[in-house]
Amino acid sequence: MGKEAKGVWGQLSDGESDGKLLWEPPKLIFRGAVRGIFQGHALRDLRVEGDDLVLTDGTRFTLEPGQAAKWLHAIQNPPGRLDKLGVKAGQTVVVEAIDDAEFLDELSTRVQPVEAYENIDLLFLGVEDLADFDQLEDLAGGLGPKGALWIVAQKGKGAPLKDVEILAAARERGLVDTKVCAFSKTHTALRFVARKGGAAKVAPVEDDAGFDDED
Repeated sequence: MGKEAKGVWGQLSDGESDGKLLWEPPKLIFRGAVRGIFQGHALRDLRVEGDDLVLTDGTRFTLEPGQAAKWLHAIQNPPGRLDKLGVKAGQTVVVEAIDDAEFLDELSTRVQPVEAYENIDLLFLGVEDLADFDQLEDLAGGLGPKGALWIVAQKGKGAPLKDVEILAAARERGLVDTKVCAFSKTHTALRFVARKGGAAKVAPVEDDAGFDDED
């Protein structure tokens, strides 16, 4: 959900150079001979002057004509949870075993979850132990051609399931992990899609699977 632009001229407090500008919410990053990372207060009074994106302290980045306003809009309107989860109006969305009133209320502002057994665009499944994966194969079988499954589980040291256990259980049932997203303060969501050709031999899962609960 970020943005990237190359050939940007940056004028920072440490000097000037051309480089790459990246918007990785909540950080604006410039990489060139001069580098900088900006967030919070640095973006509070963000504005556009001609083709320049100007930060609170006067740091400015010169972009291609017409791009500065688009960057301003993107930074001032960061993606919400539903955007990160890929929820779109008109989708067929199924929610199983997730007792999170705040999420369900938020979801209802964009799409109403339904009971469906085929052509599912997004399936959200809450899990607490390995027994919850017994239903996974049947549920995943209802995904549409471009459908995806989000497995939502508690995160942190006290979590009953580790990421590596979730990955192994899902892969064993013919699913491929594609993304991780912070679901709430207490839970994380791992995205899976069906493996082409169905179930395959489980690949080894390392403890440092690379998930950091940040999108």
